[in-house]
Amino acid sequence: MTTAAAQARYPLTQGVNPWLVTASVMLPTFMEVLDTAIASVALPYIAGSLSASNSEATWVLTSYLVANAVILPASNWFARRFGRKRFLLFCVIVFTVASFFCGAAPSLGVILLARVLQGAGGGALQPLSQSILLESFPVAKRSMAMAAYGLGIVVAPVLGPTLGGWLTDTFSWRYAFYINIPVGLLAVFMIARFIHDPPYIKNAKVGAFDNIGFGLLIVWTGCLQIVLDKGQEDDWFGALWVRCAVTALVLALIGWIWHSWTHPKGLVDLHILKNRNFRTGCFLIALLGMCIYITIAILPLYYQEVLGYTAFTAGLVVGPRGIGSFVGSPIIGFLGSRMDPRKLLCAGFLGFAVCALVFGTVNLSIGPYTLLIPITLTGFALSFVFVPLATMSTSTLTRDEMGNATGLFNMLRNIGGSIGIAMATTALIRRSALHQNELGANLSPNSYMLQQKSALIAGYLAHRIGPAQARPGSLGLLYGLMQQQSALMAYVDVFRWTAVLAFFCAAAVWLFKKPIKNAPPPTGMH
Repeated sequence: MTTAAAQARYPLTQGVNPWLVTASVMLPTFMEVLDTAIASVALPYIAGSLSASNSEATWVLTSYLVANAVILPASNWFARRFGRKRFLLFCVIVFTVASFFCGAAPSLGVILLARVLQGAGGGALQPLSQSILLESFPVAKRSMAMAAYGLGIVVAPVLGPTLGGWLTDTFSWRYAFYINIPVGLLAVFMIARFIHDPPYIKNAKVGAFDNIGFGLLIVWTGCLQIVLDKGQEDDWFGALWVRCAVTALVLALIGWIWHSWTHPKGLVDLHILKNRNFRTGCFLIALLGMCIYITIAILPLYYQEVLGYTAFTAGLVVGPRGIGSFVGSPIIGFLGSRMDPRKLLCAGFLGFAVCALVFGTVNLSIGPYTLLIPITLTGFALSFVFVPLATMSTSTLTRDEMGNATGLFNMLRNIGGSIGIAMATTALIRRSALHQNELGANLSPNSYMLQQKSALIAGYLAHRIGPAQARPGSLGLLYGLMQQQSALMAYVDVFRWTAVLAFFCAAAVWLFKKPIKNAPPPTGMH
């Protein structure tokens, strides 16, 4: 096919088959979603390898989310200033190089720095990919293209935990990051070969960058990240540096809000929050981010730390969540235009809450298939949340407001996720200590049951480690069982609190105004 014929057949993509464009933009998005799922399974191994605690290992997730959130509001300006193709290429290269340094990290500090760079590179991947994809197809074929794109989004969470667990058990947790390198290189090649900027991007006149707004955003999100990561370690407000960091956070946040509200061409236009539906959507997406990332972070930890599963087995157990999303996506696509989105949203949050309550009934005797149905239903319920939430949030916005809304909407989701993970890890540590004290208070040295159990275990150990070590060994085993039981009770508490938060979200859904029929679908929301 000649160049002129190709241009005539595919004018929107300057002669490139739009399905090649779809494959090109799906690769980096798939890589970014896959990385989040892989990292959650490898956390205990990262902690053990880098001499860190499990709570410190969760910083690998929170540092990525905050860095990701910072770059989101600025992505639209960078894309228009440097060109969408060049900015996407730059982001993929940064993400890929940072993935190498994550895998090669010799210490916790290095991997956290690499994850910040990775988050900065990954922040713009999904919005850019969606914008390119939507403009590469005629209006009549966009729904089909987005369905193919969405398929990649929901397949990644299915493969992520299982692939991450297999790589971690078979090779090392480092390969959970190295796997991004060949995918990133292929994405760079395809983007360079098949993606072209439309004329309006090439000829766009972009104003000056909002240095003050971006600087204030970095300060308050950076302080938030430090406080969330290190606060529990130093007893929160009991430490002077935490109080200073929170003061800086509040001042920078107030300054950012004031600047964004008064500056006519700021990085983020907060006047859009006057819109009731968008304001409600931002509130709910932050709470949804908390709910989702709490379960993403602690469910694999529960299977590995409390039940002793390997990373691969834990990945297999939590993987069906992606299958639930895969099944739910076409259903929500069918129902979305036929039902009130508020009803679908409410049903999704209620389904998630019920599943979280089921997670709160776990005990030490459950098997790998015990939670198969609720884990699968969690993914199914979330598919009833994402699309209706984005639709309702943007249903009353103009097209000119969409770019600003996208950055703010997704930034709040990531900030909510980071806060949720920090709250969950803090609750696990503190509730576990509380339950251990409560259990220990009921175990008197003169307790007949304690003495009987200790004697039985000592009799068993006497034949293996000798009579002299049998008694201390039996007490050590009993103490280990008490720690395991207290940890279980802490996980149950967190799951139940997550359920309460989801029930609250189900009620808050009705703050949305009644939707307008035949409202245009949102762009850039995910």
